[in-house]
Amino acid sequence: MYLDGVRVTLLICLYAAVLALVLGTLMASFRVSPLPPLRGAGASWVTIFRNCPLTVVLFFMAFGLPEIGLNGSYFWFGTVGLALYTSAFVCEALRSGINAVPAGQAEAARAVGLDFSQTLSLVVLPQAVRTVIPPLGNVYIAMIKNSAIVGAFGVGGDLFAVGTTLTSARGEAALPVLTGVVIGYLIITIPAGLLLGVVERKVAIAR
Repeated sequence: MYLDGVRVTLLICLYAAVLALVLGTLMASFRVSPLPPLRGAGASWVTIFRNCPLTVVLFFMAFGLPEIGLNGSYFWFGTVGLALYTSAFVCEALRSGINAVPAGQAEAARAVGLDFSQTLSLVVLPQAVRTVIPPLGNVYIAMIKNSAIVGAFGVGGDLFAVGTTLTSARGEAALPVLTGVVIGYLIITIPAGLLLGVVERKVAIAR
């Protein structure tokens, strides 16, 4: 059961991580856009999701959307809710990296005829990502731990659900069961942290 829980938790984190990266990158580009409406949209996105508790976001996804006819499994509602919440933090991490790139890089790109989207994607973002590996890694490790809250919304099969099943449905003692759940999360987060350390060193050499 614990191995199955690790597998389901990894799936939730994988899907949420990819979606959060896509949305966070898009919102970061909005926040540094020369167009005021896009900057406003990016700022609003970050303000809403960064300052709204994850539990509220998940409640909205799981119980609010079905009331307007948007139905689906709790797995996808929880995964998307986690991705939306995490994307705000990914956006801010990337924006800090974008702001750290010297302005001369963008000016040189514009001087050779690149437009804003080309300058951002080809010149600025590749340099920005190198500087934000540590904070971005911290965001994703926090996301893995936040996946436990997703499990509380009836996803089923994840590590949180395994602990609930063993303690509530089967009457097992809480301490050893929860110790197993903690070990399951450590099995995910510790290798993730080590991998991020390797990536950070590789990027540091590449600079």
